Amino acid sequence: MKFRQVHLDFHTSEAIKGIGSQFSKQQFQDMLKLGHVDSITVFSKCHHGWAYHPSTANEMHPHLSFDLLGAQIEAAHEIGVNTPVYLSAGLDEKLARTHPEWLIRDQNEKTNWSPNFMTPGYHQFCMNTPYVDVLAAQVKEVVTNYDADGIFLDIVDVRECYCQYCVAEIRRRGSDPRQLSDMKQMWEETYFNYTKKMNDAVHDIKPGLPVYHNSSHVARGRRDLAHVNTHLELESLPTGGWGYDHFPLSARYAQTLGMDYLGMTGKFHLSWGEFGGFKHPNALRYEAALSLANGARCSIGDQLHPVGFMDHATYALIGEAYKEVEAKEAWCREVTAISDIALLSVEAASNDEGGTAIDENSKHSDTGAVRILLEGNYLFDVVDTQADLSPYKVVILPDAILITEQIQAKLAAFVAKGGKLLATGQSGLSTDGAGFAFDFGVQWKGVSSFKPSYFKPDFELPTLQNASFVIYSEGQDVELSAGGTALGSKENSYFNRDLFTFCSHQHTPSDLENSGPGMTEGPAGIYVAWNVFEDYALKGSLPVKEFILFALDRLLTNKTLRTNLPAQGVTTLQAQNGSNRWINHLLYASPVRRGQNVEIIEDIPVLRDTEVAIAAAEPVREVYLAPENTTLPFRQENGIVSYTIPQWSCHQMVVLQF
Repeated sequence: MKFRQVHLDFHTSEAIKGIGSQFSKQQFQDMLKLGHVDSITVFSKCHHGWAYHPSTANEMHPHLSFDLLGAQIEAAHEIGVNTPVYLSAGLDEKLARTHPEWLIRDQNEKTNWSPNFMTPGYHQFCMNTPYVDVLAAQVKEVVTNYDADGIFLDIVDVRECYCQYCVAEIRRRGSDPRQLSDMKQMWEETYFNYTKKMNDAVHDIKPGLPVYHNSSHVARGRRDLAHVNTHLELESLPTGGWGYDHFPLSARYAQTLGMDYLGMTGKFHLSWGEFGGFKHPNALRYEAALSLANGARCSIGDQLHPVGFMDHATYALIGEAYKEVEAKEAWCREVTAISDIALLSVEAASNDEGGTAIDENSKHSDTGAVRILLEGNYLFDVVDTQADLSPYKVVILPDAILITEQIQAKLAAFVAKGGKLLATGQSGLSTDGAGFAFDFGVQWKGVSSFKPSYFKPDFELPTLQNASFVIYSEGQDVELSAGGTALGSKENSYFNRDLFTFCSHQHTPSDLENSGPGMTEGPAGIYVAWNVFEDYALKGSLPVKEFILFALDRLLTNKTLRTNLPAQGVTTLQAQNGSNRWINHLLYASPVRRGQNVEIIEDIPVLRDTEVAIAAAEPVREVYLAPENTTLPFRQENGIVSYTIPQWSCHQMVVLQF
């Protein structure tokens, strides 16, 4: 996989003339060079349904007079740039008008994305219809006729559908569309049948050619869905609705799957389909560096103007990020993450057989946990129940991980070898209702009837004096068991806010009475009696974060990395075993809100005297800054390598050469 990709959208209406009329081979090449681009995804077919090349399997755009796809591939290959080829799989508006019976329908016969044909927008196809064979022929044509460096198929996933093809198929199987479990099974089979047909269409002609089926989300816990691809492209446009929390969560799961992957952001101010929108160069610099720090290659989204002229300002902007990536690549190839903590994803656990479905609240728990781990400068992976836990020291069970037999066996083996657990909320409770599956020094009594309630810690917070701290999320009533240690108490309010019992503007204060432990410790680890990760994702309360940092530091006595990097910083440690070195990545930027719910990175301050200490038993020969190749003074005592970075901004790599 290349490091510096551009994903060049080209969704172009038939109502626009002069398609590709200003395309210039020289100008196309000049912009790729300006942008330091080494791979560019170019279009065979767009969401409107048109081909951008002569086609018998499709129709060429009516206002295109030459083979644009072929010209782009020739121009790129001439200067050593790869060209994966894009085909819109789930959307084809031209065909939707002639074959509406092939579209996905809900139980009320509404279509999606657009609910009808009187609303501007696209309509999504069901892959349980003859459309799947039409699409396979289009893919086969491209792979046969063009020197594509990969195939990218978009807007596909396991989809709910009640079209008449699906209804007929479920009845042929002896069931009916009211049997949801049978419908879900058929929808799964429909998707895997689609992926097999497309992969066969590619690999029967060019075995091993990269193929990616894009759903815009890599589902945690669904390794079967991930492995229908040859690699992963993690779509995550921070200003496009994903936010800056999303990519680390996605990447730190992807890095456990043993697959190549890249992080896909955009040059846009907002998101896809935006013409004339630009983000600050510092934002792209940071986003590209965030990919590198998480073991990923980089992809930046752009959209080609209908006339085919590459925008100079866009490639100057992309070049600001990619010239830095180009200089850093040597330290970012074939790396594996070093991590102390495994965050068992709520989403992943819910995807297990027997797993509990994610409710509206617990869907935020993964995000809140990742935020706290990033802000606490911990080294961590996001894992599913199939992960090997032996490399980790602590496993976090955030808020809603009920313990099935499969999870019980895996975690019991982990604890038996000295590993520790941090469980919160209802996590750690057995699915059979027998209480906690592990000894946290506590017994479960039931869900608290008070919301919110309060935590009074028995320890001092680093930032605040001790108090009764409000926690807004659901709490649990528990009592200390033999051998357990209370680390703080739960306090209830006088009453919940109701019609005839309310106090002040929001919620009723604590009654200041101990109503049982709020945080406990036992042989298996620490338990916290609230959905604190959900709470942090939605409320961002400082005390909640500091409760969790206390618990983690108590469990993780031998941290691999310690640093004084500020809370908005990000640090990772990647092992490059082929070169016998570790690379410590440090990043810093502080997104601010502009407009309505748009996170912007503009100013990136210079950080000074950043201290890092890394546990490394093997003697270190040299520590230096990369890509500058500047030697950095260090000391190694008692298995700890310590150094101070005098001054840096945005992204700094520190190499520990053994």
